[in-house]
Formats: sequence, structure tokens, C-alpha cells
Amino acid sequence: MPLLFRLLNAFSQWFPLWIVLGCAWAWLQPPAWTWFESWISHGLGVIMLGMGLTLRVSDFRDVLRQPKWITIGVVLQFVLMPLSAVICCKVFSLPKELSLGLILVGCCPGGTASNVICYLARANVALSVLLTMCSTFAAVVMTPLLTQWLAGQLMPIDAWGLFRSMIEVVLIPLVSGVAINAVIDRTTLRERAHAWIGAIGPFVSVVLIVLVVSSIVAGRRNEIASAGPVLFVAVFSLHALGFGLGYLLAFLFGGDREVSRTVSVEVGMQNSGLGASLAKKHFAELAMAPVPAAISAVFHSLIGSFLVWWWNRRLRSSHKKTALLKVGE
Repeated sequence: MPLLFRLLNAFSQWFPLWIVLGCAWAWLQPPAWTWFESWISHGLGVIMLGMGLTLRVSDFRDVLRQPKWITIGVVLQFVLMPLSAVICCKVFSLPKELSLGLILVGCCPGGTASNVICYLARANVALSVLLTMCSTFAAVVMTPLLTQWLAGQLMPIDAWGLFRSMIEVVLIPLVSGVAINAVIDRTTLRERAHAWIGAIGPFVSVVLIVLVVSSIVAGRRNEIASAGPVLFVAVFSLHALGFGLGYLLAFLFGGDREVSRTVSVEVGMQNSGLGASLAKKHFAELAMAPVPAAISAVFHSLIGSFLVWWWNRRLRSSHKKTALLKVGE
């Protein structure tokens, strides 16, 4: 069993690579991936169920022990990213369909992949999980309201429809996962069950996220090609602002290195799969609306992976300097 768990964990840690490879394959052979488009909402529901299975009621009490950073992280998530999306839309003069898609991405909660990136970056994983949890619950209300407020001027937004989707895709699976976890905790097999959930859950989430994003790339290949480089620059800028300002503001609020990295990753990495699912379901007549979400999933994974490399490189350099100083003494 331990060998299998290590293999599954290793697979999950290479999440950015699978995203890039999946999207490249989808671009070259769209028919191999378009079949999953009709299953996107179901895939997101399974991911949220998996997240719920990793949570306990006690985790909600842990939120109360870190009110400052939970509040800062969630506020930045739903203030910094939506406003950054609007700014990017205006600066790069995106057409209405693409602007709607980018704003929808900016209004989504943090992505589950952020927990993997925080783990690899040696950030505060516990805080990362709590921030993802809190922003996901808050998104049930915040994502429809913010999308209607910021994008409603571009075209009519069915906020109530978005709200229903958030309940179906996010809230119900998440709460169901927490409830199932509570039942598991009362059984004699809880340790074995949690070991399996901890190993298989991230693996399944990675596979489903790759399927969601790659199927959108395959189904919107022509639209992505016609969007031009300006869309890629706009999406990259949105996530660069999230990562950069997230780190800077956390640092200015008194966060140490681990906390600042965690907030940076949580703010910079959106639940692009959710954004794509909502765009496809509620703006089906707008072929370009899901495109920013597909590109977003690739870019935030690449930026997060680069930061993991950069931060760990600096950490290793710092350790070497410390070791040399000790030797010199």
C-alpha cells in the first residue's frame, strides 16, 4: 500500500505537467477530449466531494483560530482578483464575450490545485486548505453577485441561475463530503479510510481537472486560435497580479514567508474548472466565454510551478549560506 500511495502522491505533485500535456494533446487531437464536455459539471462535483472528504467539523473551528489570515485571504480573493479582471479587460480592450469569461474567472474561488502548489512550495498547507475551503463556501454567494455586478453591464447575467449552479456543483457535494467524513470518523476503519482518501482524492482531482480543462481547449480550439495573443497576455496578467499583489499585501499585513507564499498562491490560483463549467452552462450561446477559463488553468499552473522552483531555490541558497556561516564559526 505505501508504494501505491507514494506513486499516487508523486503523480499529483506533477499536476502542472499533466495540465500542459493534456492541453497540448487536446489541441493536436480535439476528438480525443471533446467527449468530456458534457460531463464537466459532474467532474467538478466529484472534485468538491473529494475536498469535503478531507474536511472535518473541527477544521471549521481551526478557522476561528486564524481569523486574521482567513479574513485577509478571502477578502483579497473576492476583491483583488475581480477588480484585476476588470482592469485587464479594459487595458487590453477585450471584446464582451472574452471580458465576461475573464471576469467570471476572477470572481471564482481559489482552486484545489493551490493546496498542491503550497505543499511543494513549503508554504502553510493547513492555512491553504482553510482558505480554499472558506473561499469555496463564500463563492456560493459571492461569485454570482460579483459576476452580475461587474459583468452585468456587458450583457444580462442570470445571477440566480449561477447561484443554483454553485449550490449544485459546489455546496451540496462539499457538505456531503464533510458529512461522509464525519460518519467515517465513527468507524473502526477510519485510519485506513482516511489513508486511502488522502492518496486517491488528489489523484482523482488532478485527473478530473485535466479532463475539464483539456476538453474545453479541444472544444474551443478554433476560438482560442482566433482570440489572438492579447487574450493570453490578459489572462497571464490577471494571475500575475493575483500572485504578486497577494504576496505583497500579505507581507505588508505582517505575514512571514510561509504565510505570504500561501496567500499569494491562494489568491493567484483560481478554480478555473468551475469558471469554465459556469460559462459553458449559463452562456452557451457565447462560444468564447469559456475560453479565458481554459487558458487560465494553464497559466496559473505554470506561474505556480515557477514560483515553487524559485522559492525553493532561494530556500536552498539560504540554507547553504547558513551552513557556511556555521562552518566559519
